[in-house]
Amino acid sequence: MFHFRKLDVVRFILKPWQNPRFQSTKRAPESAARSTVKEAQAALLEYLHSTRSLQFLDADNMCRNSPFFLHDLLAKTQSQPQTRHVDTKRSVSRYLRYHPINEFEPFFESAGLTPPEFAPLLPRDMIYLNDDVLLMENYHTLCNYGVPRTEMGKVFKLAPQVFRYKPGVLISKLRDYEKLGVGPSTLVSVVASSPCILVGDSDLDFVKVVEKLKGIVGKDGEWIGGNLLNRGCCNWGLLLHVLCLLARVYSEEQLGDLIVRHPCVVFEESGGSVLSLIVFLFKFGLSVNQISLMFLEFPQIRVDKFLSNLRQCFLFLTEIEMQAEEIGEIFRCHCLVLGSFTPKKTITLITNLNVGKKRLCRVVRDNPLLMRNWALGRRIEPLGNSYLEYESKAMKKKFMLRLGYVENSKKMNETIRLFRGKGAELQERLDFIVKAGLDYEDVCKMIRNSPRILSQTTDRINMKLECLVSEGYSISDLVNFPSFLSFSPRRVKLRFSMYNWLKERGAVEEGRALSTLIACSDKAFEQLYVKRHPSGLQVWQDLKSQIPSEV
Repeated sequence: MFHFRKLDVVRFILKPWQNPRFQSTKRAPESAARSTVKEAQAALLEYLHSTRSLQFLDADNMCRNSPFFLHDLLAKTQSQPQTRHVDTKRSVSRYLRYHPINEFEPFFESAGLTPPEFAPLLPRDMIYLNDDVLLMENYHTLCNYGVPRTEMGKVFKLAPQVFRYKPGVLISKLRDYEKLGVGPSTLVSVVASSPCILVGDSDLDFVKVVEKLKGIVGKDGEWIGGNLLNRGCCNWGLLLHVLCLLARVYSEEQLGDLIVRHPCVVFEESGGSVLSLIVFLFKFGLSVNQISLMFLEFPQIRVDKFLSNLRQCFLFLTEIEMQAEEIGEIFRCHCLVLGSFTPKKTITLITNLNVGKKRLCRVVRDNPLLMRNWALGRRIEPLGNSYLEYESKAMKKKFMLRLGYVENSKKMNETIRLFRGKGAELQERLDFIVKAGLDYEDVCKMIRNSPRILSQTTDRINMKLECLVSEGYSISDLVNFPSFLSFSPRRVKLRFSMYNWLKERGAVEEGRALSTLIACSDKAFEQLYVKRHPSGLQVWQDLKSQIPSEV
């Protein structure tokens, strides 16, 4: 009898940051009761402060703001057989007594980083925070200066070298900025959002930006730091350039009002977004005066989103084949409207509006503001028929009445959908076939039997008639087989070429009816004709490769 060893399930429990479900959120799953979490926090606080001798404020912050770590810790303690029936605080305390934790994990998480973000920052050769003296000393310097512990994550991500400064270096950098006129509240706010000002020498562009903004806007430092919308550190030189550029166009009062109402115009990507927007609009011929007036009425939307909407509108207008001059005119007159919504895809609009590109282009050209109704999330109703379409449909009905159809009958409505082209073109094509040598009544009968023969241009009809005559057939043969004009020229040429080759070798007799040669499928044609000669299949394949599909 075989005895199977019981698997240790603890080894197979995924850590929260290894599970993709948890990587898109900062909150741990609330699988544990609130009382259980509080007991676990109390046990962890006691361990970090009393046993590991961390400062109380550090330990308390780590316990309160590390949900992923706590979730993982509870999963480990509750999986121990000897602790299943013991209260949570005792079980966590017992676990921590015999299983030292990596203190850097709850430390980085409590600073505002997610597990995937702080994983590269974990040191390889230590697990206790107090062993990294420089890290903790610079960390406490920032905390004592006023930077919140929960907002320190961006400093770890964007400027980790700050925590490797020797004692006294970091506080001296902060004091240097104070001497240049930057207040402590401004420094605290900016360090939490753009910590790169603490790397290297003092950033004089940052100091100039702060002075300029205080003069224009009159806001404190928290407002400046809270409006920095950057993926990385702020480029203060670029931001200063944007401020100087806008100062040339607006008065100080106008610029201050613009920045207060729309901080993203200046702060988004250090001003790079607004520069990209200005360059984009210049390409459509907008003047400096037009762009400056646009910003005064700018909608409540981020600049990069506004620019993205403009680009999608431009793509839509090019896909419906609108002329470049007309696109430029629309952008010059309606750029504020075009940037305030996201249009649907072109193919979606064409399908839902039930129009072609030419008509859609004409509709937009006549009233560009209609595009607002085609934004994402809005229901689209098909466009009504235009006057020209009504006129064309009326002409088609008159044409069909002359052919002998009963007005508004089911047969008439079904047939009218098969006709392509305008109403006047149908009569032109009928007259062309009559002039080729057929009786008018015979042609009307042909159209009633095979309406699709009029869904092609007169040039295409003429090409097929010439092919028919060149093969020795009469135009009158179309009366019995009008569908001949509906088949593609390639099919007709391919069948006639194969038939002539077989006739030359005596494999088939002459005088075959058109319908027997053209109407049957390729498989039936091969069985009835091609295989009558030993080399027929090879010749058939050669002809297929020689006759292009465009014929």
